[in-house]
Amino acid sequence: MQAVQPSPTQKRILIVDDEPAIREMVAFALAKAGYAPVHAGDAGEALLAIAERVPDLILLDWMLPGTSGVELARRLRREGLTRDVPVIMLTARGEENDRVAGLESGVDDYVVKPFSARELLARIRAVLRRSGEDDAGNIELGGLRLDGAAQRVFGHGEPLKLGPTEYRLLHFFMAHPDRVYTRAQLLDHVWGGTVYLEERTVDVHVARLRRALEPAGLEGLVQTVRGSGYRFSTSS
Repeated sequence: MQAVQPSPTQKRILIVDDEPAIREMVAFALAKAGYAPVHAGDAGEALLAIAERVPDLILLDWMLPGTSGVELARRLRREGLTRDVPVIMLTARGEENDRVAGLESGVDDYVVKPFSARELLARIRAVLRRSGEDDAGNIELGGLRLDGAAQRVFGHGEPLKLGPTEYRLLHFFMAHPDRVYTRAQLLDHVWGGTVYLEERTVDVHVARLRRALEPAGLEGLVQTVRGSGYRFSTSS
């Protein structure tokens, strides 16, 4: 299992395929397009990579040793941490029945091998768009608009002043709305799993983020879930 250390705003994409040549080809195309690829050769390696840091999207081969891609997709959809992570199935099985079986397992799209890097990237962009963020990294939720290209935030159309860490934290929250994250998970996702910080750090930056959202009256979007952690939600 190999990983490219991503920047906080890069989309992390997990490639699960038992053929190293395919993983390398896909990873090269992803890195060239600005994504952060992570490799896994089977379901076990995939679950380890997910435990280290939940990806923004998973490219999943149907034919894996041991647990198949379809079985893994069903497991991912049952678990709260990965229930909403977009999954694209990669497979040589292109018959209609196979496509239906793949989609019924909970995957978001289905790409038949052999495929071009251009087609795969187009499918990835489309799935990420459907999951709430457009090609430029812009997200709009609950009166907030995050401009990914300019790395600016607007509340009800007015610019808000955020520090770089608060921006990364808000970006992560808005890209994963209505999901509860523990302090440890937020440290992994926003600061990176290789950085050692106390969990209290998360509380400090959440408080700063809320103060930054106060001028627009949107501080309530960042919610404390007692005994669990934090979530971003437009509903109370």
